[in-house]
Amino acid sequence: MKKLILLASAALLVIGCGSSENGELIGVQDREQFEDMQPYGMVEVPQGSYMMGSGDEDILSSQTFQPKTVQVSSFWMDETEITNNEYRQFVYWVRDSIAYKLLGNVNPQKYLIEVDQFGEDLPTPLINWKAKIDWTLNNEEERSELEPMFIPTDERFYGKKEIDTRKLNYEYYWIDLNVAAKKEHIGTELNQEYKGSAYAGRPNGLTNRKQLTKKEVINIYPDTLCWMHDYAYTYNDNLTRSYFSHPAYDDYPVVGITYKQAKAFSMWRTFMMNNFLEGNSFARMENFRLPTEAEWEYAAKGGAPGAPYPWGGPYVRNGKGCFIANYKPMRGNYDDDGGINPIIVAHYAPNDFGLYDMAGNVSEWCEDTFNESAYNFAHDLNQYVSYQATDEDAPEMKRKVIRGGSWKDQKHFIQTATRTYEYQDSGKSYLGFRCVQSYMGRVRGDNPKTSSNVYKH
Repeated sequence: MKKLILLASAALLVIGCGSSENGELIGVQDREQFEDMQPYGMVEVPQGSYMMGSGDEDILSSQTFQPKTVQVSSFWMDETEITNNEYRQFVYWVRDSIAYKLLGNVNPQKYLIEVDQFGEDLPTPLINWKAKIDWTLNNEEERSELEPMFIPTDERFYGKKEIDTRKLNYEYYWIDLNVAAKKEHIGTELNQEYKGSAYAGRPNGLTNRKQLTKKEVINIYPDTLCWMHDYAYTYNDNLTRSYFSHPAYDDYPVVGITYKQAKAFSMWRTFMMNNFLEGNSFARMENFRLPTEAEWEYAAKGGAPGAPYPWGGPYVRNGKGCFIANYKPMRGNYDDDGGINPIIVAHYAPNDFGLYDMAGNVSEWCEDTFNESAYNFAHDLNQYVSYQATDEDAPEMKRKVIRGGSWKDQKHFIQTATRTYEYQDSGKSYLGFRCVQSYMGRVRGDNPKTSSNVYKH
């Protein structure tokens, strides 16, 4: 009898502890806040389906597309290409972070903050960004630590100290979800451990989840000599010397950026935003990334399904006969449209989504690996073809899609459906990028369980 009384008391205690929720299904409370906010400098591209590919004649007989209907989810997109000054923020952050770590070797109390993370025995040193770096190098100990960041004395052109851009390496990690999602090759040590569970079927040879984490170390400084690489028999000295460094070009699109550098920039931008959100008790946002080829073309069309150009019409001039994009008009009259080389971003009117320069000025990197047959085998729901090529792979595997055409291209290449490629490890004087971020909010409206509103389509 006493055992029955004890069991009944325990049951009442359990029921009593959970009675604050009144037995209703209300979800976990007091979670992090989520602000469905518009990222600075981005515009929303609403979800929709469209005819991907050109409905016109394949002028070059390239056979690189087969028009088909594709569905794209909502996303945010930069309204302009990333500018020199925006990319310079990344360069300066990498420069300063390297300096802080070096200075932390001689003055950790000033330049580093020790933080205990995840119950580790040793505290993790974090950068104290509030400390000011003395670039005059008056302190002898600090001067000796920072010296490796500068160009060696015997390599200097002008005799003064300059940051050695070869040292500006950005280190980051990413998780290879494509490998993680595979379900073949049962029989590994990891699979035996999780045999019969949802974790069974991991790729052969993977015995630890950490093996899915990839480390990248990328030198992030643009190729400022790309003008001379691309145009060996032309006079581009002014742009070679000053396009990225001079404030006159701050609001021009950054060029000389490889696919890997653009990806590193996106990861850094994500890191910066999530650091801010977590510091203010907000939930993390989706990663910034390069647009997929399907997203880019959908955004470029501006909501007009068959638009050959971002402005909708079939012509490259407006009603007054003025060119409305920066490209190579006529037979090479570069200045007829107002620009010989890249020009300031947002010079021409945006398309109906509010996006500038989706045709001309500079071509833009996409996330997709270029494959001539992609339209035939890729899925029509958020189409995306990906292959993470290594340095050892054949050149054909390193091709990445570029879109939009540039200041040096004829009008065929600035059409919304024209696709071509560049190699992921090359930076060009006519190639830049912009970022996107997947839309995390609901389609529209409030939660139907807590409001009289329903989703609005």
